[in-house]
Amino acid sequence: MLLLAAVALLALAGCSGKEQKADNPGGAIIRSSQDPNGFRGAALDRPYSMPATTLTDTNGNPFNLVTSTKKPVTLVFFGYTNCPDVCPTVLADVASALTKVDQQVRDQVQLLFITTDPARDTGPVMRKYLDRFDPSFAGLTGSLTTIKDVAKAVGVPVEGMQKLPSGGYEVGHGAQVIGFGKDDKAHVLWLSNAAIGDLAHDFGKLVEENR
Repeated sequence: MLLLAAVALLALAGCSGKEQKADNPGGAIIRSSQDPNGFRGAALDRPYSMPATTLTDTNGNPFNLVTSTKKPVTLVFFGYTNCPDVCPTVLADVASALTKVDQQVRDQVQLLFITTDPARDTGPVMRKYLDRFDPSFAGLTGSLTTIKDVAKAVGVPVEGMQKLPSGGYEVGHGAQVIGFGKDDKAHVLWLSNAAIGDLAHDFGKLVEENR
């Protein structure tokens, strides 16, 4: 029997090392990994819609989340370059999964890394960071208010700055990767502990469904 759970009750790990809970603006429901449609990630019964928000890419150019996404499959991940653990792990896993699919599949997938730390994550900083994982990964920034609005629209909590005893700060945020199709709707997401093989399987399936 399929297990149903509201996204609002789904605990997600953020870079702060604390558990985060995803917002649920659309009342989305997720199913367990035993999804009849074949996804190994969490399938959304009520898909999130990509907000038509314009951010700024690493070259300083405007990037609209709807009109500037040219590939059939768009992966969205919120994080920041000073994240100590979760962000580099997730990005490395996505990059590794993309090496395991055929090139024609890989060419149809775009990852958007939306910073949750715009104060420090300038375009050059993000570009250098993302190139460590995959040069095709796009980095996006904007005002923290705008970024939080985008994150909320797709069910990702972003707490903003939390000061550390050392004098620095960390940024609490949800660590899910969200998969959008060419209809600009997300039908599936993956948690930060998703297996690389499962990611590769689902990326291929998303591309197949969005040809």
